Formats: sequence, C-alpha cells, structure tokens
Amino acid sequence: MIPDALSQGQFDIVYNFLSLVIASQLFTALFLLISLPRILPRYRNAITVAIIVCGIAAYHYFRIFDSFKEAFVTDALGGAGTYTQAAGASFNEGYRYVDWLLTVPLLLVELVAVLALARKVQAQLLFKLVPAAALMIILGYPGEISGDTGTRGLFGLLSTLPFLYILYVLFVQLTKSLDLQPAGVRQTLSNLRWLLLLSWGVYPIAYLLPMLNIEGANAWVGLQIGYSVADILAKAVYALIIFKVARIKSFADDAEFARHESSHDEFAAASRER
Repeated sequence: MIPDALSQGQFDIVYNFLSLVIASQLFTALFLLISLPRILPRYRNAITVAIIVCGIAAYHYFRIFDSFKEAFVTDALGGAGTYTQAAGASFNEGYRYVDWLLTVPLLLVELVAVLALARKVQAQLLFKLVPAAALMIILGYPGEISGDTGTRGLFGLLSTLPFLYILYVLFVQLTKSLDLQPAGVRQTLSNLRWLLLLSWGVYPIAYLLPMLNIEGANAWVGLQIGYSVADILAKAVYALIIFKVARIKSFADDAEFARHESSHDEFAAASRER
C-alpha cells in the first residue's frame, strides 16, 4: 500500500503531521511530569503510566519520522519536487504495531488506575483488559503484513474478537465502578471510553483499505494523517483528561489539599495580572 512516489505537498503533509505527533507526546509528558505534585499520591500511578505512554509514543514517532525521511527522497534542488522511494529503503509501519503493543494495554491501565478502586476489583479489571488489548494487537499484525486478502481478513476478524471483549468490559462491567466515583467526574470518565472507541476506530478502517482496493498516494497520506490524529487523541488528549480527573478527585478527597492548590492557582493568576 506504500506508494512509489509522493508530490511535494503530500510529502510535506506527512512530514508535518509526524512532527506534530512528536511535539504533542513529548510536551504532554513534560507537563504531566512537572504537574505530578499537584495531585494526591494515590492518583500518581495513573499519571506516571500516562507519562510512560506519551514517552513510548514519542520515541516510536521519532523512529517513524526517520524511516519516512529515509524512504522518500528527491533529487530536486532545495528539496522541492517529487519524492520517490529510495533504493534499499522502505517506510517501516512495524514501528506502529510495536508502539500499540506497549501503549494500548497501558491506556487501559491509566483508566483503571485513576478510578482508585479496591485492589481486588482493580486487579480483576486489569486481568481482563490488558491481555485482551495485547491479543488484539498481536492478532492484527500478521494480517497487516500479508499481501493476501484472505489472510488479512482472517486475522482482522480474529483481532476483532478481543476488541469486542474490551468494549464489553468498558461499557458494561466498568459502568458499575463508575457509579462509585465522585459526581464531578462520572461523565468525564464515561466520555473517556468513547474517546478510546473514536480514536481506535481509525485503525480497523485503515486495516480494511487494501481489502477494498483503496490505494495510491492520496489514500496513504490520508492514512498517515488519520493515524497521527488518532494517536494524539488516544494518548496526549486522553492523558490530559486523566490528569483533570485526578485533580478533581484529589480536591474531593482532601479539603486541605484543595485549599492549598486553590491558593496556589489564585497566586499564579494574580502574578500574571501584574
């Protein structure tokens, strides 16, 4: 599905979106690291996992970025012209699957960790979600690298089964735990599940494109844009929402901590006004 050539505009679009993802993941991780003291210790595990997820994503996007620049080159002066695949080099989509194998289970760990449930309940949820997430990615990869439509369809179907199980756990079993959360975060936590579903929905669509004979440079560029936007939503934006939930729950759990943080925010606002 990787095209033989890209126009200058197509190359620039992919180049800029890959750069955007790297910046989003890196600076989200930096913000969360600096902000760890602004939530209670019981919620810091969730944010630490979010930092790790963004760090892993940033690393792999650096590798994807380098692979892209090595795979498509031009002889035009000033780097302006048609970009063709370099001899002996190819764009490595495998980096994405390695990234997903690590980060997709951890995204579910973030959600469970910020709920701060009883240890037994938390362990039960993780035992269901984490293996299913890893299995979903592992089963999808053989189909991704296969040029045979039947093989691709078979492994696509197999990877859908753990995906449906994850949805069942998130939207049926996890709902009982959401009812135990403070009223101020219930809707936000519920919406997080939809954010995951929305962002993950890009991947099966991309998986189906070769089976529908949708190929060419424009389709490939659109695919890279979709992957980039989905990864920003599923990792950086998701992590910031998890942090917001942790802040609200920290305030609800400890009135003294809430007063201290509120006074800090008021001081910072007054300093900006001056």
